[in-house]
Amino acid sequence: MNATADSEFSVGSYTVVDGVRLHYRESGQGEPVLLLHGWPTSSLLWRHVVPEISSRRRVLALDLPGFGFSDKPLDRSYSFRFYARMIEGFLENLGIERTALVVHDLGGPVGLYWAVNNANRISRLAILNTLVYPEMSWAVKAFVLMLKLPFVRTWTVSPAGLRFAMQIGVLRSERRTPEMYEAVLAPFVTGDAREALIKAGSELSPKGFFLIAQRLKALQMPVCIVYGKRDRILPDIARTASRLQSDLPQAEVTALEDCGHFLQEDAPEELARELKRFLAGQ
Repeated sequence: MNATADSEFSVGSYTVVDGVRLHYRESGQGEPVLLLHGWPTSSLLWRHVVPEISSRRRVLALDLPGFGFSDKPLDRSYSFRFYARMIEGFLENLGIERTALVVHDLGGPVGLYWAVNNANRISRLAILNTLVYPEMSWAVKAFVLMLKLPFVRTWTVSPAGLRFAMQIGVLRSERRTPEMYEAVLAPFVTGDAREALIKAGSELSPKGFFLIAQRLKALQMPVCIVYGKRDRILPDIARTASRLQSDLPQAEVTALEDCGHFLQEDAPEELARELKRFLAGQ
């Protein structure tokens, strides 16, 4: 891995969109690629992947609002439109007109919602373990219910709850390091931050998923789908990947064995290799 790129990525920057301060990490030079994480992680989820793909790309990993070191406003609705405006404003502030896009978990639907409305601005699209369609699995329905029930939701975003999420999301026990847990827990030490995390995980409207499903087939850019087969958070991920390949026949699909939901932790080397190849147009 590129030690210089790794050092660059560890230093974050800030920009402001509609009064919301967004934190991001950047590394490398060349054509841009935007990485979007999910719940309850941050840009640090990509720390083991970026050094490889930034050797030929300008990599931008954004902390979505409500996560990482970005603002966590409680007076905003964490809707599809809100996230789309944050992504749009972020790219505007950095002067980026066209970018490759890599999405994971919650970053999947919010990134795809922006993508289907801005297809001409996306050069390549990589979709990892995420939810896409309005037909939700029992696991996703249970998760949303947990974020709505009193007491249960408090535990879900507590240190114990967040540790549990990572334990079931990272398949390989040796990959569950103190560094990994610290990256997830550090942004959520206050009650307000945890309340924002609840909002961020539960306020996406079903209408947004229907819109994605309706418009997804119109995307013409190169697409790759990389997913961990043993995902215990999204147990229907293979079915989602199959449906995506049907809707996007140009997509290439790679399933990683012995890999769970957070493939950036379970198999960073394999993921980085696949993304680097795809982003290079190979």
